Amino acid sequence: QVRLVESGGGLVQPGGSLRLSCTASGSTSNLYVMGWCRQTPGKQRDLVATITSGGITNYADSVKGRFTISRDNAVNSVSLQMNSLEPEDTAVYYCNARTRTYNRFWGQGTQVTVSS
Repeated sequence: QVRLVESGGGLVQPGGSLRLSCTASGSTSNLYVMGWCRQTPGKQRDLVATITSGGITNYADSVKGRFTISRDNAVNSVSLQMNSLEPEDTAVYYCNARTRTYNRFWGQGTQVTVSS
């Protein structure tokens, strides 16, 4: 079993920055991909960014150039640095991880609100 715990969400003004962090615990030795998704009420959960254990990254087009995902394999953590935030970035952000056999795990989410 894997448990993911997010932190770092909050309220920020447009153009501001926020850093989200997620730490995995439990059976963490086989986590191939870690990443972040986001969801607004009543809408589908969308991919934001992913990173493999080897450091290969993937970003949604809407956040390229503004968000940066990073990972520390030694402590099983993943972070999302969010710069130039826009109101459209407002959502609940969920940390996720999966093994090479596609067993997937989710955190409980952290609220990010971008508003003046």
